Amino acid sequence: MSIFRTKSIASLQGDDSAHGKGLHRVLTMRDLTFFGIAAIIGAGSFSSLGEACYRGGPGVVYLFIICGIACAFTAFCYAEFATRIPVAGSAYTYAYASFGELLAWIIGWALIMEYSIGNIYVAFSWSDYFTGFLHKINIHIPAYFTCSYKEAKDLATAFAGDGTMKLNTTQKEVLQAWNTAPLLAGVKMIADIPAFCINIFITYLVYKGVKESKNFSNVMVILKLAVVLLVIIVGATYINPENWMPANDAGVHSFMPNGFGGVMMAVSGVFFAYIGFDAVSVLAEESKNPQRDLPRGMIYSLVICTVVYILLALVLTGVVNYREFEGVGDPLAKIFEVKNVGWMQMLVSICAVVAMTSVLLVFQMGQPRIWMSMSRDGLLPHVFQKIHGKNQTPSFSTIVTGAIVGIPLFFVDKTFVLDFTSIGTLFAFVLVCGGVLLLPPRPKEKGKFHLPFIPSRIIFPAILAIAVAVLLWKAPSYFSDVLVWNGEHACYNLSSFILWIVLIALMIAGFFKNFSLIPLLGLSTCLYLLTGMTPNNWLWFGIWFGIGLAVYFAYGYHHSRLHNRHHPILHLPKD
Repeated sequence: MSIFRTKSIASLQGDDSAHGKGLHRVLTMRDLTFFGIAAIIGAGSFSSLGEACYRGGPGVVYLFIICGIACAFTAFCYAEFATRIPVAGSAYTYAYASFGELLAWIIGWALIMEYSIGNIYVAFSWSDYFTGFLHKINIHIPAYFTCSYKEAKDLATAFAGDGTMKLNTTQKEVLQAWNTAPLLAGVKMIADIPAFCINIFITYLVYKGVKESKNFSNVMVILKLAVVLLVIIVGATYINPENWMPANDAGVHSFMPNGFGGVMMAVSGVFFAYIGFDAVSVLAEESKNPQRDLPRGMIYSLVICTVVYILLALVLTGVVNYREFEGVGDPLAKIFEVKNVGWMQMLVSICAVVAMTSVLLVFQMGQPRIWMSMSRDGLLPHVFQKIHGKNQTPSFSTIVTGAIVGIPLFFVDKTFVLDFTSIGTLFAFVLVCGGVLLLPPRPKEKGKFHLPFIPSRIIFPAILAIAVAVLLWKAPSYFSDVLVWNGEHACYNLSSFILWIVLIALMIAGFFKNFSLIPLLGLSTCLYLLTGMTPNNWLWFGIWFGIGLAVYFAYGYHHSRLHNRHHPILHLPKD
């Protein structure tokens, strides 16, 4: 009856058939790759990339490379799990097989942050580009119906406290929204109506069926890849190499004007750009050949998107000075606005609307399928696993997902959602990589992905030694700073201190148990990215974590299918 009771892989594989009619298997490897690209190239490239460039300067490309490597290792771990357990549920299902019920619940709870709450950010970004496009064709929506209440209130408060504050174009519109909004019962009527409307449309599309969603997504992916490629080509003609070595506040020219600490401050925005590949694994039960196609779809989409992001970051920071991206929600349009290239501004706006529509679609498909899996295990009420008789989609879960995305649109802002989403997803990735280390070996099967075993006993310590040597060479004060837990970077320094303790522990455990190198590196790099999270990130994650535990012990623990020892497909740890 332990909270760490696990399910066997055999029982997980039989869950879709054990619960009546399953989902519709229509997705090919190309469809899965396109879904991955649809989720990855979206709000990250068209919105959060601007904030990342502002914080990290041109050196933010290093963070894209680090995140790409971390996600590549993680994708291999996802692929191994997806081959063994080709059912819906993603990291939640994988954690149930390796760590047990409590951590599986925590992962399922954290994935709400990735899919539902992450889609709030995407909806806001979609609205920014959509209203920008309407402005260009002389259609104007009142400013108070195109931004969030919290964003307008916070900016108005800050501006009132600092009369010398300089505002960019976007901030001026938000301030105008606050000043011109009508009152109802003494409350300013400010809401992002376009964001709310696109959420309703996407919820309806996902409710109708995966086949309709697939066709819609594939068309959008082809279109946005073509336009992103055009942005890179046209933008490259306006690059000024001097912008890649900007001066910082001290007047020193550097590729990393804010230092590597500044680069790491951009981790939320950069990592948010990558989380979409996880959505591919959620579609396991709708894949024609999940053991073969899921791993390829995840890895292909990740490689393509990493190259695209690095090129975009270099173009953006090469065309204009990195400081000009402060508070900019449409960075790709920004560079052509500065250079007065009107036709590219229009094209980017159209492409951004298409790109983020596809992201909304994939994320909105992911969340209901995770809830369906949790409901199958008894951790959520039975209604969450209800499958529509005609559409063959998790109907109730889809509607609830739409509500969870739509309602908070009236109360939160983009910055909060971005940070909140990234830390939850990184936490899920850490457990996926750690879970692979606990899986028993299996024989190779033709036509199925098999995670290559590379012994870590000697290689992992060597990699750590090289990392230490590089840090001592390039950043000689790094280790002395790690021991100082006060000041502006206290959270980062404390996190780094804990990171090195964990890495040493993993090195020792890896030496005696001879862990596989790929999941060990995935675990290490994801833990490293967590050091870039701020105290506020950790605070809100802790609150969300606490709420999740309360829900589990109030409902999930007592209704879990594993609560009954006599269930026919149980696999419990030995007493």
